[in-house]
Amino acid sequence: NRTSRQLALTDFGLRLVESAARIYAEAEMAEDTARELATRPKGLIRLAAPMDFGTRWLAPILPDFFELFPEISIDLHMSDAVVDIVGDGFDAALRIAVLPDSSLVARRLAPVDRFILAAPAYLKQYGVPEHPRELTAHHCLGYAYRARQDVWRLRNSEGKEEVISPSGSLRATNSQALVPMALRGLGIIELPEFLAHDYLVDGQLTPILPDWTLPTGALYFVTPSARSRPAKVEVLADFMMARLSNPVWRRRS
Repeated sequence: NRTSRQLALTDFGLRLVESAARIYAEAEMAEDTARELATRPKGLIRLAAPMDFGTRWLAPILPDFFELFPEISIDLHMSDAVVDIVGDGFDAALRIAVLPDSSLVARRLAPVDRFILAAPAYLKQYGVPEHPRELTAHHCLGYAYRARQDVWRLRNSEGKEEVISPSGSLRATNSQALVPMALRGLGIIELPEFLAHDYLVDGQLTPILPDWTLPTGALYFVTPSARSRPAKVEVLADFMMARLSNPVWRRRS
């Protein structure tokens, strides 16, 4: 309402101001919270990791992380199946692979070699393969969650490649489930070095075909985006780099 000397709000205007002030205060509060989460390491992180790597190498170092950052909590999802980081709502994931082109942001932590192994008892009974083609006559144990298909691609120093499809009595969605068969001398197995190193060190399994190599993958810390990554994820990425870039299993193998 307006006169020649002053302005005054109508009843409707007063109600509108109250609502607008409340909305503005809530918006400021939300912005302050977002700013704090972006700069202060606190809150929940949804993290995905491979099952075998998660139980053997990730879980033992998590207590150190929580002591450093007590205001962070982690919802750890462990599975050998490849998760959809964006679609499933994860903040980050550890992946061990030869990563294809992707819109995700991947930070390489450490290379991961792979070995074809057999127990001495198996090699004594069935002989030592001298060429990849000879594997077709052997009991080769398969892994069902390989990125493309369950094949072993071996390459020698001359660039020749041989592709072998494992055909043994056991195929599993978890590499560790294949190990007892190999230790018993019932098959040849392919393992990443973070699983193989203990068996290599104590001689329970022996590498075969030393002149041929499998594609070298790597351990990656993967996030949906680096542009708006909150502080809680940044400190987790830095912690993973510090603790997993020169791992024990790499030095031993």
